[in-house]
This record gives sequence, structure tokens and C-alpha cells, in this order.
Amino acid sequence: MNKYLLTALALLGTLTGASADNVSTYHNSIYRTGAYKIPSLTLAASQGVHLDTAFKPKVTGNIYAQPLFYRPQGASKGMVIVATESNSVYALEADSGRKVWKVQLPASVPVSELDCGNINPEGITGTPVIDPVAGVLYLDALIKTGKGPRQMIYALSLNDGSIVANWPLDVEAAMTAAGMTFLSTTQGERSALLLSGGNLLAVYGGRYGDCGNYRGTVIQIQTQTPKLLASWQTRAQAGGIWAQGGIAGDGDSFFVTTGNTMGASTWMDGEAIIRLRPGLAHSTDKKDYFTPSNWQSLDDSDEDLGGTEALPIQIAVPGSKAALRVIAFGKDGNAYLANRPNLGGIGGAIQVLQASTGAIRTAPAVYQTSTATMVAYTNSGNSKCSGNNEAMLNVAASGTSPMSFAWCTALSGAGSPIVTTTDGASNGIVWVVGAEGDNQLHGYNALTGAVVFSGGGVSMNGLHHFQTILATEKRFYVAGDNNVYAFTF
Repeated sequence: MNKYLLTALALLGTLTGASADNVSTYHNSIYRTGAYKIPSLTLAASQGVHLDTAFKPKVTGNIYAQPLFYRPQGASKGMVIVATESNSVYALEADSGRKVWKVQLPASVPVSELDCGNINPEGITGTPVIDPVAGVLYLDALIKTGKGPRQMIYALSLNDGSIVANWPLDVEAAMTAAGMTFLSTTQGERSALLLSGGNLLAVYGGRYGDCGNYRGTVIQIQTQTPKLLASWQTRAQAGGIWAQGGIAGDGDSFFVTTGNTMGASTWMDGEAIIRLRPGLAHSTDKKDYFTPSNWQSLDDSDEDLGGTEALPIQIAVPGSKAALRVIAFGKDGNAYLANRPNLGGIGGAIQVLQASTGAIRTAPAVYQTSTATMVAYTNSGNSKCSGNNEAMLNVAASGTSPMSFAWCTALSGAGSPIVTTTDGASNGIVWVVGAEGDNQLHGYNALTGAVVFSGGGVSMNGLHHFQTILATEKRFYVAGDNNVYAFTF
């Protein structure tokens, strides 16, 4: 077989999702593709998706984080892991919703005790991450202490929820000891944690209101014994990292997007796609960052490029190596496509496409086949559709305008989509919840946008526009305030 075809097939396997025993990280991949393989969920079968009315777990707290799925090796049943803003963490039996264990961490923080914000109380916001081999869950929680609010990173045993010895890590104390500025009263944590190659990474931004002296921050933590190994911060004030997926990886590098900086007369890491490597060394090489030429205007208008995480994508090229790209969507409504090996520096994108007339701030998902790369995203209107809608872009490996609209369709709400297939390519379906709209589950043919599931008459309560869907081989799970919904198929 041609060596380039082998490479393309290997890359495809990393991006098209897995039907493995665990969903251990946000959107089911370090690439943050939101892709899942579910052999039984064909286009035809999608019409039979329905709410499991017997699944009625009792959970307490507002929920912004994506639930995760863990099945211990050799176990016949899995658990859904749910973390709330009340700093409660639950393991629920995946079939019944019965509580397997619950751990209550120290109290979360009322917004009145923070410099600003719109999450009240604030506790666990970003999606945790599972180490399935060690059977450990890692998460960031904002807690009340005698010294005031503190961002703390915990490690919990998935056997019973107990805190692993020597944890948690006080992020503020560790950063202060390393000579870095970090105040938990101003540094918010909305983004998912990441485990990759033995590295635990967490990212931080500010809070709603852009108050105080915060900076876009990435930290790398040793997990065997908790220790801050490295950190990276924007050179200018602000530049927060706040997208739901937070940080993505491709096995070699990590990618983050930053928001608006304050007081910067020259570019200082804001409004950018940034490449980092283990050790988090700061680089000003244009290969390691992209920012639009109008970055200062974006700063002034608070139209963050960092509305979504940066997704590393691979585009198969027949007879040649795959094209390596990174795509991100901004609050300015633009889709930004950059060359992954050389991000291009200031103004160096391959293409900038107006993908929406309003802000894009919910995570996209990738539908990858051997012949096509397509990216689904939720938006508030574009040249093809008016009003809130779900849209799909085609992304080609070359050409003067490699990004183009594939389809769009009306959606009442603003959830983050996922993509399911039966084998990695066939029966592609885009699924999304109409969060803060009709609050229903919706499914669309990934190739055409045709409706394949229109809610089933079920309107869920307490969904936030951050919310996405956990998919397993038997069910979907959607978390709302004080509740988790299960849909069977």
C-alpha cells in the first residue's frame, strides 16, 4: 500500500472518534474533534432516539462541564462522571443513573466574593479529564479558603471519589512560588483540562466583565506527585483562554486561542492561535503563532479570536502527505484557517472566512472521511442562513478559498455540536442541543444538513450555551442544572 495512503489512514483513525470503553476528555479526543463511532446509530436509526424516562439521577449544582464516561477494565457497566459548580462530583451508573459515589469538595465561591463574573456560584466549570489507566479524574475547582478564593487542581480516585494522596495543587501558590502573577479572584477557568504524553495541562482566562489583572495562562503539571513543571502567560494583560475545549493537542504540540489584551500597542500574544510544546517555552517565531492583522481593532472591540478552541485538523491528499491545518472561530464571526507547521505570524492565515454575522463561542466539531474534512459549528446567522443556525464548512487542502459553506439549517439555541458515525465515516450525523433556545436535542445529516431528529418533544431544563453532548455506544447524555438527561437508541 502507498506510504502516503497509510499515513492518511492513520491520521483518519485519530480524528474520526472511537467506540472505546471510555470518553476521557472533552469532545472525545486531544484533537477536540467531537467525533464518536456508534455502530448502531445509522441515519435511519436516529429517528428512534428517545429520552430514557427512568434515568433520573439526583445531582446538585449548575453544570457547565461535559460529562465523561468511564468503564473500569473488565467491568460490565460504565459510569457517567458529572462535576458541578457546587463542587460536587458524581459517578452515576450509566444505565440506571444510580449514584455509585459522590464527593463534595470544599465550598464553591459566590460571585459576590470575586472581582466580576456571571457564574454563581463558581466551582467546577471546565470539563475534567480522566486517566483511564490509573483510574484517576483530574479537575480544577474554585474553592473558598481562609485566604480567599483559590483555583485548586484535584485528583480523585474513580473507585470511590476519594482525593488521591498529596493532592490538591494550589495553583496560585504554585505560580507565586515560581515568580508568576496569578490571582484566583481574577483568573477564571472555563476550559477543559488535557492529558497528553504524561502532561496534565490546564488553561485560564478572566471572567465576564474583564476585571482585574489577569492573563491568558497555561500550566503544565506533574501528576505522580503534584508539581508545577512549567507555565506560559500572555505578555500583555488579559488575553484570556476561555473556550470550552481550552487546549488541544496533536501528539507533538499544544494549541490554544487567546482573547483581547489590554493596553498593548504592539502585539503581545492576544487575539491569536498559539502553538506550545511540553515545557511551555515562549516563542515569538511566526511559525508558532497566528494573529489577524487587525488584532488591535479586535482588542478594542472585545471581539476575541479565542471564541473557540483551535482544532488541529488533517486533510487527506491523494498520492501525497496529508495537509496539516488548524481552524478556530472568533467572536468577530470569522473562521480562521492556518497552516499547522507554520502558523504564519501577523496576518499569516491561509484564509479568513466570515462564517457568522455574530459571535461564535461554542466549540465546533469535525466530520472526517478519507475524502473530505468538514467542520460543524453553531452561529447566529451567515450568508447562507439567517438567525441562529447550525452550519457546516468544507475545508480543502489547497485552493485560493479552501473553506466554503457546505450547508446550514435553523437551530433555536446555542449548544456545541458533536458528530457520530457508524464506522468513522458512514452515517455521519451532527448532534447539538438547542441550549438557551428550545432546549431540545437535534440531529442533522452531516453531508446535507437534512433534519434526521427534531427533539422528540423533549425540552430539557437548565442548559447553558456551553453545553455539549456525551455519546456512548448506547446513549447520549446531556447535563443541565441539577440534572442529567439520557437518550437511548
